[in-house]
Amino acid sequence: MEPTESSKSHLEWPSLLKNLPLDEILKAANTAGINSVAIVGGAVRDELLNQIKEQPLQTPKDLDLVVEGSATQLAEALKDELEPRRLSGLRIYPDYDTAEIKIDGYPFDFATARIEKYKSPGQNPQVTPGSIEKDLQRRDFTVNAMALELSNMRLIDPYGGQASLANRELRFLHSKSVEEDPTRIIRAARYSARLLFDLAPEAHKQIKSTLLHWPWKWKQGDSPNLAPPALATRLRLEMELLFHEELWAEALENLQSWGGLVLLESGLQADKGWGNRLKKASELGVDLLTAFLAGSRNPGVVAARLQLPQHQQQILIQSLEIQKFLCDLLERKEYLSWTPSIWSHEIESNNWHCDAIALSICNGGPIWRPFYKWLNCWRFIKSPISAKELIQKGWEAGPLLGKELKKLRSEELDKLIN
Repeated sequence: MEPTESSKSHLEWPSLLKNLPLDEILKAANTAGINSVAIVGGAVRDELLNQIKEQPLQTPKDLDLVVEGSATQLAEALKDELEPRRLSGLRIYPDYDTAEIKIDGYPFDFATARIEKYKSPGQNPQVTPGSIEKDLQRRDFTVNAMALELSNMRLIDPYGGQASLANRELRFLHSKSVEEDPTRIIRAARYSARLLFDLAPEAHKQIKSTLLHWPWKWKQGDSPNLAPPALATRLRLEMELLFHEELWAEALENLQSWGGLVLLESGLQADKGWGNRLKKASELGVDLLTAFLAGSRNPGVVAARLQLPQHQQQILIQSLEIQKFLCDLLERKEYLSWTPSIWSHEIESNNWHCDAIALSICNGGPIWRPFYKWLNCWRFIKSPISAKELIQKGWEAGPLLGKELKKLRSEELDKLIN
């Protein structure tokens, strides 16, 4: 999409600017030699959308600001300009020339305006400083490629973001958007669910065409370590954001309907059982992304590529062990006569993590109820007599004492049959 001439908004900005220390920011920017400061991203989008819908306006929870110059120098200038009691949470990242700061308790993120160039599809971009207009070129959708310049309240909208808002649609900025960064498909699913926007026809076509031709050097079956960031760590981060959305189920439905789940694995794209699995995961407090990946053909490989935390990877591995355990039980049929004490012994002797037990329940299958009873009841049952009480009755500390405690606990567990 070719940029159009930036336009000046005739709308008011009461919500976006209310009670914010913008004069102080502009003063500090002048001190730091900053050419221009602009609000960008969701705050501008949501403000315009609220005004179009004529709904009551609310101050955004935080603000992203892009500066033509050094964001870290602006943060330092604010530190010198304002009284210490007004500042908190100052974090400066000189390697990226970004900063975070709270002024009067309100959070701001500062970033240096930059140009991004992708040397190879799916890789991290090469970054050089640029103007605010150039910075907007790297955004994902036209509705997010708008900025409000603070010095003159000029709305910079080079890609027709206001028109997209009016039409309630998501448009990519150019024909290589998905090829450069496939995680934009995940963001499209999130925004579509949250804003109740449709994909523009050309955006839908771009997703379908890009996934069909798969322009990335890495493909499924290759070593997980060779995957580019947009198909690995950045993909995980975007999926985590998706599951933090209030309407995550709708976002996931969008993603699957567009064919976007092949970015994770073709098996997950074909998975029709994720709804029940994730419903149980929500009830049991299982991490939703981990529960979702449990439906893949090889959860361990996908988790390794996404670089999930080791605990989550271990849960997925143990859930496969539990699945094998249950398959073996089904063949022998002996479990039909097992009492709560036998089930508890079998489960506990394998040292499976409680989260893995919960995940196995989410996966369903013919023998999930004993695991559910163990997770919610049986594991909390103890011997009615403590080790201290047994010692007071003449027992000696040692293996025989432990054996007696287990026997007493087993008897207590099996009382639950009646």
